[in-house]
Amino acid sequence: MAMLTCRDLSFGYDGHSILEKLNFEVNSGDYLCIVGENGSGKTTLIKTLLGLHPRLGGEIKMGDGLKKNEIGYLPQQTPAQRDFPASVFEVVLSGCLGRCGLRPFYNREEKALAAANLERVGMAEHSSRSYRELSGGQQQRVLLARALCATGKLLLLDEPVAGLDPAMTAEMYHLISDLNGKDGITVIMISHDMASALKYATHILHIGKEIFFGTKEQYLGSDLGLGFAARGEEAEHE
Repeated sequence: MAMLTCRDLSFGYDGHSILEKLNFEVNSGDYLCIVGENGSGKTTLIKTLLGLHPRLGGEIKMGDGLKKNEIGYLPQQTPAQRDFPASVFEVVLSGCLGRCGLRPFYNREEKALAAANLERVGMAEHSSRSYRELSGGQQQRVLLARALCATGKLLLLDEPVAGLDPAMTAEMYHLISDLNGKDGITVIMISHDMASALKYATHILHIGKEIFFGTKEQYLGSDLGLGFAARGEEAEHE
């Protein structure tokens, strides 16, 4: 059974439709990259899947035991969020909020989970540091640890390497790949980095004027995939 299924999904914001009748599904263990031109609605789609934007039509179904509060989300950061005055541990622990229910405090198990996920992303030694003092790459690792506190099943990642230098970008991709391949966490990731999308993804969802959903191999064999990949290579060499 699919973990996430979209049938004839229409989405947008403020009542304005960006895309209509989109169909795709994500199975457990998939690594789906969402690609497309700027302004095609990639981030709006992710927010619709999370329920942060109301869908304008169609349906979103969750299966394979997935619940809405069991999805980890790493959004794009605003400058104000990068300057958030909290400790690294406090930021990661906030990922356990969905587990608290009506409790106004975090319990011992949730604190242990936050510590374990900091270790998981290689940031345990920075636990007591101020989040605002970290480098961009370190902040992204902390946000990934926070997202992992919310889920052991599905991660939604919106441009997780945006603004990172090549070394930190490679490290972040490797970490996400390990979470998918070794830990079995399903990944849905927005990416403008076509080379890495095609390296790590099992499936591609291309949205925009043309729509494609299928395996990476099918995408590479399509006219849309060949053309978009070629444009990505040209941009890298400019």
